[in-house]
Amino acid sequence: MISAVLDANTIVSATISQRSAPHQLLLAARARRFQLVTSAVIVAEVLRALARPRVTRRYRLSAADVNTTRRLLMHEATTTRLTVTVHGVASHPEDDLVRATALSGGATHLATYDQKLRELSEYRGVQIISPYQLLSIINAQDAS
Repeated sequence: MISAVLDANTIVSATISQRSAPHQLLLAARARRFQLVTSAVIVAEVLRALARPRVTRRYRLSAADVNTTRRLLMHEATTTRLTVTVHGVASHPEDDLVRATALSGGATHLATYDQKLRELSEYRGVQIISPYQLLSIINAQDAS
């Protein structure tokens, strides 16, 4: 089974846009079509972003929308402790933490819109791809 980390921006995008590939990924995670792997660092970043008044106003997020995402991340995803350290690989330290989450959780994929993260395409056995690419892989897996 595919196990994947979605970076915080992908999860926020999933919450604010129900027509997006990231939203379809969250639905697939809820349906157990793949194992969603996360960490306290990613969960905290997502919840911080979703709590910003300008985000809730602009995207008309309700408390129920945020709680649905929170429940998924805290109760349905596999939360891993960061046991692998990644330093200086990414241009932003928080991107190193996303890679560390993928490695610590044994994820096969990391889905992100961040072009800089995707430039490597693979890091220590973890495929770094777009959310749309991950959704395509999951759909193909289901079809076979």
